[in-house]
Amino acid sequence: MVPVGDYASMYRERMLCKYGGMGKGRIYRPKVARAERNLRIRGVDYCVYEWGEPDAPLLVYLHGWADTGSTFQFVVDELQADWHVIAPDWRGFGRSQCNCSSYWFPDYIADLHELLGNYSPADSVRLVGHSMGANVASLYAGTMPERVRAFINIEGFGLLDSDPDDAPARYRSWIEGEALAQEFSRYASFEELTARINKRHPAMADSEAAFVAREWAKQESDGVIHLRADPRHKLPNPVLYRRAETLACCRSVTAETLLIVGGDSTFAEHVAGAADPMFPDSSSVSIAGAGHMLHFEAPRALAVAIEEFLLLTL
Repeated sequence: MVPVGDYASMYRERMLCKYGGMGKGRIYRPKVARAERNLRIRGVDYCVYEWGEPDAPLLVYLHGWADTGSTFQFVVDELQADWHVIAPDWRGFGRSQCNCSSYWFPDYIADLHELLGNYSPADSVRLVGHSMGANVASLYAGTMPERVRAFINIEGFGLLDSDPDDAPARYRSWIEGEALAQEFSRYASFEELTARINKRHPAMADSEAAFVAREWAKQESDGVIHLRADPRHKLPNPVLYRRAETLACCRSVTAETLLIVGGDSTFAEHVAGAADPMFPDSSSVSIAGAGHMLHFEAPRALAVAIEEFLLLTL
């Protein structure tokens, strides 16, 4: 695995200088303007963020669970080449609205297929996925290998295999869970949410955490800050995870593949270091000083790793 230097503290220092201290109350100002496009995809009102010119090479970013596509802004602002970056909010997250009773991984894969048909109906694409988004991309790249020319997997290495004996209890918890109130946390103010984000990701500047807070949440008429996420995402999945099926999809991937991990992350360890068996022919990069949320904690280093790999596909 190729190590990348500790950019997290350097990035924070650079941003502090750029925005004159960025004290509390300041919000990160993007360098690259974004547009928002609404698409109707498989019955879901999808929000897709776009950066760059449409005639530039396409880069598709897929966010993780409870995140939004818009927080890829920090990485977009560090990219040096010209790209047309698109980043959807998955169904039921961010600004994508879904009248769903449950959320299923096959739907994410099918949504992605239709999304790519809108932006690149003929040419294969460059996919960058983080966490859940990387797992969706892994399954898609193996299911539709002709549609993916390059794939960057950021901390998305599947889950531990499930025990079939757990099936009865899992079905029961799913059925009974539907009757329970499932809620994400609420906050009295954006400042409270910003402080929560800052505590979890101390490498971020206050202004960056404030930016994320406003992408993740909105203020309702009662004045309370609500996360932009359907509470049904918190229901237990009734279908047990079958790692052998994931590995079968990964073995069918033909795209050049790069694995990126945070040097301080324990996420890959959670799946017993299972990254390499998923993609035995991939290259890999470790970014020092960053945890699971690399696009928050080391966006410059992440941008460098992404471009060094993808520029070879132009």
